[in-house]
Amino acid sequence: MQVKRLQFLFLSFLLLKNPSLAQSLNDDGQDVKRSHFPDGFIFGTSTSSYQVEGAYIEDGKGLNNWDVFSHIPGNIKNNDNGDIADNHYYRFLEDIELMSSLGTNAYRFSISWARILPRGKFGQVNPRGIMFYNKLIDNLLERGMEPFVTIHHHDIPQELVDRYGGWLSPLMQEDFVYFAETCFKSFGDRIKNWITMNEPNLLVDMSYIRGWYPPAHCSPPFGNCSAGNSDIEPPIAMHNMILGHAKAVKLYREHFQLEQGGYIGIVGFTEYFEPLRDSELDRQAVRRALAFTNAWLFDAVVFGDYPAEMRLYLGSALPTFSLEETCYLKGSLDFIGMNFYTSLYAKDCIHSACISGGDRPIRGFVYTTGERDGEPIGGRCGNPRFFVVPEGMEKIVNYMKERYNNMPMFVTENGFSPPQQNDQVQALLQDTSRVNFHKSYLAALARAIRCSWIFRVELGRQLRMDRWLLPAIWTILCRSPDT
Repeated sequence: MQVKRLQFLFLSFLLLKNPSLAQSLNDDGQDVKRSHFPDGFIFGTSTSSYQVEGAYIEDGKGLNNWDVFSHIPGNIKNNDNGDIADNHYYRFLEDIELMSSLGTNAYRFSISWARILPRGKFGQVNPRGIMFYNKLIDNLLERGMEPFVTIHHHDIPQELVDRYGGWLSPLMQEDFVYFAETCFKSFGDRIKNWITMNEPNLLVDMSYIRGWYPPAHCSPPFGNCSAGNSDIEPPIAMHNMILGHAKAVKLYREHFQLEQGGYIGIVGFTEYFEPLRDSELDRQAVRRALAFTNAWLFDAVVFGDYPAEMRLYLGSALPTFSLEETCYLKGSLDFIGMNFYTSLYAKDCIHSACISGGDRPIRGFVYTTGERDGEPIGGRCGNPRFFVVPEGMEKIVNYMKERYNNMPMFVTENGFSPPQQNDQVQALLQDTSRVNFHKSYLAALARAIRCSWIFRVELGRQLRMDRWLLPAIWTILCRSPDT
């Protein structure tokens, strides 16, 4: 068994309020126990299809953008690929046993678009792909595990890239709706928690600003790709994904939600920021960084438009929504999904000199860093941009609660990968750094429960499908960022 097969552990859902549960927690998080959390707090696991399934051209699956990208020499470190990955496609029953042995009772996974629709809407539904996910779902339910399904986690059929360039084209919106509809029809009788997309804001950063993900588009100073414009393309791709999400939610609410009784939301990548210097300029930079990182997605789907800070600094480069689009975009989620790993410092680049990149409109004229005067903001991780900053968990929860009027919230990712060490295998077997990370972040979560009343029971919140969402919902996933 590969070591990383067990590195995507830790998903939890908090369904009840209990402000007293954290009273016995030490502030340093060294005494975190399951008993510190209410009965409704559920631990589980999470994956994404390309990262774990393997079987990349088997049983009728088509090629996706990651299959093609990872097979181009030099694109991925060591020329690794997901052809086999963790072999979850063939070992999912064993994986379910592993989850069960850990005492978990929820599993978040994503559906491979090219496994269900090898050619998108230009071909037939692949029955063997449907069969695989049916078996996965049914076996999870038999073991008492609740499936949480992400429809789109960064992988798209290569056919759609070849035909019209993927998310840069508005045509992708209808392709995504067709894919989502296929999923609702095939699995919606058993799936009660849908996530339309995972981290569209991170995807546009990695794919169209930095050029590290397919289609590897970028321009200086962010990179030297063969195609792309890091200032222009990211807002276009993001706009198409947001509208694709909203149209899929509209379809679900109008044709499936009442009968199937599920909930639907979207997951965004979030970070918290602290001012690099004790100055008003850097405090303003923090506000811009939060808008360009977190609110870019969530303002659109909650309020129906992009943040004012983005309108101000991006101008005509930021697309606009029509009145009709705003109508179905506003409130197009039953819950917020939030992936949180780290906090960073933010420095103003409007009135101060900055490293190239931070001085661009697409970054809100903000330079972000994990160090101040050579000292890191927190403990270091395997990812050089991630740091161990537990108090950031409290702060991001409060930020999201206040900005979005205490909407039901899922923290769908939070986790740790250790820095490279000489004896990496032994370090992973001991894994004390990861244990300490989880303790400290869970302690911060417990303090948020105790202090911010974010998790109060929402007896008065009624969804559009005329069913009652009794509690505010909390989810936390601790998946290793290096998998």
